Amino acid sequence: MNLYLRLLWLLLRLRSVPLRGLFEESRIAFCVWPNDCDLNLHMNNGRYLTFMDLGRVHLTAQSGLLREAWRRRWMPVLAAAEITFIRSLKPLQRFDLVTRLLTWDEKYIYLEQGFESGGRLCAHAYVKGVFLHKGVRVPNAEVLQAIGYTADAPAMSEALRHWAALTASKRAEHNI
Repeated sequence: MNLYLRLLWLLLRLRSVPLRGLFEESRIAFCVWPNDCDLNLHMNNGRYLTFMDLGRVHLTAQSGLLREAWRRRWMPVLAAAEITFIRSLKPLQRFDLVTRLLTWDEKYIYLEQGFESGGRLCAHAYVKGVFLHKGVRVPNAEVLQAIGYTADAPAMSEALRHWAALTASKRAEHNI
């Protein structure tokens, strides 16, 4: 239930989110509620992925893409995520979720998301996704043109290139 409350809170705040550049980070402050925790008394690993959804909504809104996606009835779909847990987030601990666009290729948009508390990184993730319209992938060039961006994609870092290749090989391995 609390995730619906957080989503509602985020949606209400989106009206006041200033538009920013495509590559500027999104930063949202949260607190670990007791019902976010598992039996080890730290944030449950599944909660990280749900918070990451909220971070992507916020980033999409601040770039102006959320309005365009809603208008065009595009649905964002996550294709892969890899998260590395570095430090635990404890009950009532405050943290920032930082989301930023890294790059894109002919098929996917690549993002980086991090959980920071007290100036320290607690978890790091790479995610890749697409926008769909009626079940068909919307070309990334069209997605970016919707917000007036026509330049080439930034180069992928070596780490991201490795992860992208690994996820592509897993999809191929399973005929996806």
